[in-house]
Amino acid sequence: MEDERIIVRSAIPSDVVYADQIIREMESSALARGSGISKRSASCIIEKINTGKAIVAVTEKGEWAGFSYIETWDNETFVSNCGLIVSPKHRSQGVASQIKAQIFELSRTRYPLASVFSITSGLAIMKMNTKLGFEPVTYAEITQQQSFWDGCKSCVNYNILQSKNRRNCLCTAMLFNPSKN
Repeated sequence: MEDERIIVRSAIPSDVVYADQIIREMESSALARGSGISKRSASCIIEKINTGKAIVAVTEKGEWAGFSYIETWDNETFVSNCGLIVSPKHRSQGVASQIKAQIFELSRTRYPLASVFSITSGLAIMKMNTKLGFEPVTYAEITQQQSFWDGCKSCVNYNILQSKNRRNCLCTAMLFNPSKN
């Protein structure tokens, strides 16, 4: 059977129908990997879609295949690339790389002067980030806005982050600094 073509594009308001699938897959994938993840609500995903801050992947038949969004911090001096997830059915097809490239481009287009960061425990994401010009950094070099770190409270590794006074955790922080590139 031939794989159905997957379209990776900016999310549009009608994509809110995928919000529940997205948050369920984010959580179940994190549990399956045994890694931490900041839990998102359907309302958060819907807000990102409705404000043009999300990339979605869908099949030609309209089946959800992947997702990511951006968030701004410190008066738009930082942008984070967040919540990259691909449906298990569509993994190993290059969908994550396409989404990552488009979410990075969205970050750079909407906030050209902002530093773009990503925190992850996944090697695949680290490799994608490196290809885009991100470099590993200490947590001190990304946003210190409390609301960002509050998002980590739902992560299974939050106690580690707290015990290290928010200086490091199991995730690697990676930063794209526009003034260096």
